[in-house]
Amino acid sequence: MFRSRAERKVADAGYDPARLPPGQYLTDKWPVLHAGDVPEYPADLAGWSFSVFGEVEQPLELSWAELDALPKETVVQDIHCVTRWSRFDAELSGIPWSAIRERVSPLPSARFAIAHAEAGFTSNVPAAALELEGALLATHADGEPLTGEHGWPLRLVVPRRYFWKSAKWLRAIELRATDAPGFWERYGYHNDADPWEEQRYGF
Repeated sequence: MFRSRAERKVADAGYDPARLPPGQYLTDKWPVLHAGDVPEYPADLAGWSFSVFGEVEQPLELSWAELDALPKETVVQDIHCVTRWSRFDAELSGIPWSAIRERVSPLPSARFAIAHAEAGFTSNVPAAALELEGALLATHADGEPLTGEHGWPLRLVVPRRYFWKSAKWLRAIELRATDAPGFWERYGYHNDADPWEEQRYGF
């Protein structure tokens, strides 16, 4: 069976080459990529808040202390960047969507989720993507709080999609009846972002 050079490296590292999406290469590092500057917050996150609004029965706004008090879980999953790196077995911890869902009670019309982050950045996914195993509002990575470059204090983690869908510096999630292209989608990136289908660009 033919294997690409990247797949051979994955096999040599002791992993199943089938875990590597097409066109990707494996790295142990976590490269830093984002548009704009890293936002700065006070150490105690005074004045910071996270909200959920739109197609919900009960809109929600939480301070950092209120959010941090919600139930947590830890997941281990592979992450894949559109710039072609993949990192296996990334350990991510945070608040599962279920802990938010039960507080806001999404309406049946809530078919899409728009992540709103700092500096007007948005990222869009079907609302069902928030229900996937491994989806989180992440606060920690590899046992430590997220660094500023990786989205501290909160980033969305959406499994099974290129990692640009996992918005850093998350401040709100809007549930909508209709989709709305996110920041990178408006620049021509693919709306679905499935690494296994190499859905990198939409044109």
